[in-house]
Amino acid sequence: MLRKRSSVQRHRVNNRIKADMVRLVLENGEHVGIVSREEALQRAEESALDLVEIAPQADPPVCKVLDYGKFKYQQKKRSQYHRHHKSERKEIRIGLVTEEHDLAFKATRVQEFLRERHKVLISMRLSGRQKAHRDHAREQMQAFAARFEEDGKVERPPTWEGAGRITMLLTPK
Repeated sequence: MLRKRSSVQRHRVNNRIKADMVRLVLENGEHVGIVSREEALQRAEESALDLVEIAPQADPPVCKVLDYGKFKYQQKKRSQYHRHHKSERKEIRIGLVTEEHDLAFKATRVQEFLRERHKVLISMRLSGRQKAHRDHAREQMQAFAARFEEDGKVERPPTWEGAGRITMLLTPK
């Protein structure tokens, strides 16, 4: 059965360190200097911590006295940091005759998206005789965008996309 490899780098700990001489760093960051592996292990044992080989490629290898469980946890968190939240594009649709209460409700959703660092595409679909009132639709879109001056900015102003659709793109500040 195949074992899943952890993304966290494996370190030699305590008796698995192979070098005879190591450059020792204590838990408080104090550099002791080059000591024997046995002396470094003894110092780690006295402070009830582990001896971890931090830089095995160095000559002699750098070893640090620390809590290995805590160290592994921090390494894992550091590797996951780069996979954190990526911005998505959300879409909210409004209409030319949408009532104020509905616009207010949709505005709160847009504010939530902007606070979560998402881009928001606001679209308005015009049908039938509404297509003759593009200027009114553009004004309504700009008025809707004015509600988000604190949370976001207009990246792309209201533009006509044909087929009775006007869109505008907001980005978080």
